[in-house]
Amino acid sequence: MFAGILESPAWPGFFMPLRATHRAPADTMIRWIFGYNSGMNIVASHAAKRPSGNVFLVGMMGAGKTTVGKLLAKHLDKAFIDCDEELQHRTGVSVSHIFDVEGEAGFRQREWALIREWVGMDNSVLAPGGGAVLAPVNREALARNGVVVYLKGSVHDLWHRTRHDRGRPLLQTADPLGRLKELFRQRDPLYAEVADLTVQSGKQSAHHLVLKLEQELKLLASAQ
Repeated sequence: MFAGILESPAWPGFFMPLRATHRAPADTMIRWIFGYNSGMNIVASHAAKRPSGNVFLVGMMGAGKTTVGKLLAKHLDKAFIDCDEELQHRTGVSVSHIFDVEGEAGFRQREWALIREWVGMDNSVLAPGGGAVLAPVNREALARNGVVVYLKGSVHDLWHRTRHDRGRPLLQTADPLGRLKELFRQRDPLYAEVADLTVQSGKQSAHHLVLKLEQELKLLASAQ
């Protein structure tokens, strides 16, 4: 057990101390937890979207979800919540440490609990982790409870932003660029599937991107 890892009052028994256990492969564990087959062919429903005022920013690591999310929330006068930052706050350890102790499947369980909690909120800008869309239950929850925005960056730009970041556990491999390409191929169709809007992050400034996004959100709202 590790000091500072406490059970969450909001989810009794869930945010419990981290513990190292014998783990099945991550893909197998995530299928057991969420019931999906590689996350590639289950369609999230966009029906009956709840008028919550929420904006969910999805996209790969390095796409700018946290930077853009904080600025967008300020512009729209909404609260901002980042999944990774919230998990670190609740557990008292880094995301990398959670991966080390519980594996990706353990991290996804904790992430799922946060998303389930978040989607009941209103007037918030929320940034789930890059892999949150792998679970059909997450895609369904996001699609039904707010406007989903895909911040899309090229692999080249994503690599440029993440290559020196040691806090990205999925890239701590012998071939991090190859791993990033693999993750992009797996996740890009899922981001596109769940998104109401897709915005290219590119090399534009966060301020310019947020102004563009505000316009797109207003157009979307007026069309509904």
